[in-house]
Amino acid sequence: MPAPVSAREVALDVLVRVEQQGAYSNLLLGSSLQKAELSREDTGLATELVYGTLSRMITLDFVLDGFVSKGLAKLEPWVRGLLRLSLYQIMYLDRIPSHAAVNEAVNIAKRRGHQGISGMVNGVLRSVLRAGELPVLPEGLSREERISILHSHPLWMVRRWSAEYGLDTAEAMCAANNEPPAVSVRVNTTMTSRSSLVDELSASGLDAVESELSPFGVVIRGGGNLALSSWYRDGYLSVQDESSMLVAEAVAPEAGMKVLDCCAAPGGKSAHMGELMKDQGLILANDLHEHKAKLIAEQASRLGLECITTASGDALKLVESLPPASYDRILLDAPCSGLGVIRRKPDLKWRKQPEDVAGIAALQRELLQSVSRLLKPGGVLVYSTCTTEQAENSEVVAGFLERNPDFAPASFQSPVWERVKGTALAMGEGIQILPHHYGSDGFYIARLERLS
Repeated sequence: MPAPVSAREVALDVLVRVEQQGAYSNLLLGSSLQKAELSREDTGLATELVYGTLSRMITLDFVLDGFVSKGLAKLEPWVRGLLRLSLYQIMYLDRIPSHAAVNEAVNIAKRRGHQGISGMVNGVLRSVLRAGELPVLPEGLSREERISILHSHPLWMVRRWSAEYGLDTAEAMCAANNEPPAVSVRVNTTMTSRSSLVDELSASGLDAVESELSPFGVVIRGGGNLALSSWYRDGYLSVQDESSMLVAEAVAPEAGMKVLDCCAAPGGKSAHMGELMKDQGLILANDLHEHKAKLIAEQASRLGLECITTASGDALKLVESLPPASYDRILLDAPCSGLGVIRRKPDLKWRKQPEDVAGIAALQRELLQSVSRLLKPGGVLVYSTCTTEQAENSEVVAGFLERNPDFAPASFQSPVWERVKGTALAMGEGIQILPHHYGSDGFYIARLERLS
């Protein structure tokens, strides 16, 4: 392949490598954009094309199959990718004239292939333009099948969410997952207040508003990458999803406490707990991987937090190296299927299988049982995940409480529940936020007390 030069060619290269090599779209797109040195506008377009095309894959393929005579599967991967990203522009991007999307596709096809391919691409896309409103669904589909095609989610996922939450909620979840994610940041309250930060961001021309979900959050519309800003460098803010900000608040650590964060990378929740403790006390932030533990230390240093110590090791083995019943607060932000963050990582829809949920739930049960022994009587353990699956959430917590009569649920006695109870769901003994509730990540948070 020639070196990508335009936004569309960068996007096409990323899409082909995601499909062919199983590359992670966010990592590959980041490195591809750095190499390509596109303008800000073209960087935005390439990003939109990659995430949008990945997000809408089932819908795009359903439509294209009606126009590609020999079937999409028989095309070369780059031709398939080119048709997908061109159709994405035609169907979903109002700001790009359809004829421009077609012309660009034909030019790319001429450069990368032979005349027969560019003729086929031209013919397929012009037929699409003449067809009017798309997709046209056949009669006799079940509602789950319609949701799967219209909102581009695997049928197993739609069926699973329908069984768990009902058809209307399943459809709302799928629709929300296709919306672009908001940019949200958490204010470092050891350095400034939320209102001061909003004033500063607004004064610099950004559209910044206080988060409704978290008292520490600020939502920025169309603000670009805040991790490149001086506010970030100087430690005034951290980039974090609004749902994720609720976790440290649920832990409710106080100055002087001893806190354990079992699976802490990249360190956002550890740092938030340090801020809530006014940097007084001790947080042991552990992660399985040494390079990720370094990321946590870098976050703490950037934010001016000295109370955070890092460690790298298997969270299941913490019980062997730490004294029993020695922590006032424990956070287990457990490894999970991640199905609450599809909006940010659309390729998750195509990577995950139903059996992944059962597999990870077994590990979650083991982790919770193991780290719970490190909590002091009277202490609080918070179990959280960024997924929507109750097999990983309320069922894990219910099983734990059944086996451990010395623990009692306390999720619904926290300020977090008081704030979200009109919208979020009480699932078992915990709080479930779904992606359409606040336009934030799907998250589960359960607060458990060890009885004295």
